[in-house]
Amino acid sequence: MNSEDSAYGPVHHWGQASCHTGPLYQAVSEEGPKNGVCISMAQLLEGARKLGWVLLNAFLRFIFVFINNCVAIPSYCLYCILLQPLRIMDSRYFWHIEGIMFKWMLAMVSLWGWVAGYTVMEWGDDVRPLSEEEAMVIVNHQATGDVCTLMMCLQDKGTVVRKMMWLMDHVFKYTNFGLVSLIHGDFFIRQGKAYRDKQLIYLKDHLDRYYRSRDRKWIVLFPEGGFLRKRRETSQAFAKKNSLPPLTHVTLPRLGATQVILKTLGPQQENGSLGKEASTMHPSQSGSKPKGLQWVVDVTIAYPKARPMDIQTWIFGYRPPTVTHVHYRVYPIKEVPVETKPLTDWLYQRFVEKEDLLAHFYETGAFPPPKGQKEAVSRAMTLDPVRLCLIQSLAFASGYLWYSVLQYFYCCLF
Repeated sequence: MNSEDSAYGPVHHWGQASCHTGPLYQAVSEEGPKNGVCISMAQLLEGARKLGWVLLNAFLRFIFVFINNCVAIPSYCLYCILLQPLRIMDSRYFWHIEGIMFKWMLAMVSLWGWVAGYTVMEWGDDVRPLSEEEAMVIVNHQATGDVCTLMMCLQDKGTVVRKMMWLMDHVFKYTNFGLVSLIHGDFFIRQGKAYRDKQLIYLKDHLDRYYRSRDRKWIVLFPEGGFLRKRRETSQAFAKKNSLPPLTHVTLPRLGATQVILKTLGPQQENGSLGKEASTMHPSQSGSKPKGLQWVVDVTIAYPKARPMDIQTWIFGYRPPTVTHVHYRVYPIKEVPVETKPLTDWLYQRFVEKEDLLAHFYETGAFPPPKGQKEAVSRAMTLDPVRLCLIQSLAFASGYLWYSVLQYFYCCLF
């Protein structure tokens, strides 16, 4: 037996490698894979737990939204039917009450997002002082969530929501909220060259019949005529063909609806622009004659990492809490031309500015400061949770009330 061996196996010197594996080495080498398996299993279980919570939360939110729609929308419609005698006797008071209920309906949609942690940060001009004046609101359009975002961020802007008219794609007419919008007097516009001319005639007729008679103040439209992802390629091809700036974060706007609104609702024209007389007159000086549009509110909506939110996100709440950023810029109506060529240039310039705003936001996480200022100031839009809870409670109470009334009449008749 070698002198360096012993009864317990070969003896090794420090620094000398061994070609044999003892029990201790085998135990250590087997421990590594076991730890790796345990870590993988723990990660898998954690992922399954998170997925289960997301699915459960989405299911519970869907049930809540479904019940909310089942009680709130029929209640709104039935209250409007009940108040028809008032509409005949005093239509302005009827539309005042309808506007309050409409604002409550939109507050419930805001609640869906607020509970999920979806909030709004506002930048630029303060539009609250304009809540009682007539304005046209132009907004960039990325997804269905843009409408929900506007419903939320305009809740604290005085009477704006209840005196607002929306221009939306005709497909919204067939959604759960379509009936409410029809009663409120919103306009559903059909897209496509085949319908364009007729739709503009219908829009003018709609504005003549309903905008003044229902005491509307703000009118909201999406001049791009569709979602960003659907129109970007076509817009860029058109821009290239006509030597216009290439846009990535917005698309080139369409002129038709904007021009019809300005010509129909704007004050008297002066030298191709909208007159400034009406915008400076007080209602007491002009009698019952409306002053007409006085402002254009340019709204730019930006989502973190350029990931827009859709209505499904608001309903199911599967995205983590998100802050949507909204930038306002206000233009006096006297600065807005109405003739086709100048208005086209003016509107294109607004969307080139939106492109620059969004490019700066996606690069820095903030909108650029206004000219003459070194720093942009943002302000968090807040909702009153007590008010939201009261509105939601009223909706459920109204649903139960109408159910009881209808059940009583059904039992009496049958």
